[in-house]
Amino acid sequence: MGLILLEALMALVLLLAIVWWTMFSGRKRGELPTQQKRPEDAGAQRSD
Repeated sequence: MGLILLEALMALVLLLAIVWWTMFSGRKRGELPTQQKRPEDAGAQRSD
């Protein structure tokens, strides 16, 4: 029983480590600023 709990705890720790790594490991000052200039009808199809 104790071995199963230990294995479940290790799986949880591994999951949290993967989530932390993907969310908080990256650029030192965050993401690059995105440009807000987009065409208004980008990808929209017109039905006349």
